[in-house]
Amino acid sequence: MSEEQTPETAPEASSNTPAAAEVPPDHLAIDPRSPHFDGEKLQRGVAIRFKGRERRDIEEYCISEGWVRVQAGKAMDRKGRPLTIKLKGEVEAWYEDLGEDAPVAKA
Repeated sequence: MSEEQTPETAPEASSNTPAAAEVPPDHLAIDPRSPHFDGEKLQRGVAIRFKGRERRDIEEYCISEGWVRVQAGKAMDRKGRPLTIKLKGEVEAWYEDLGEDAPVAKA
């Protein structure tokens, strides 16, 4: 940092740029017990496109690994939680509150 730049005026790191903040995380889940749950990001509304089709039934996704988890019918496990299956394919995510031209996170 140069002498003219104080910590308040120093340029921000690239991870804090507005464009990086406007795409959803690589891995996100809707289950509050999951370590990948983030309520603030989910409240914004995350839209998912899986294999070219927009889907509303995604329980969890990972863009870099290329998979989503969806509920397997009405089946429940012994603790009363829905059973899920992992589907592999191209995953894209964006925030719905940004409108039609929202930046898309994809692998």
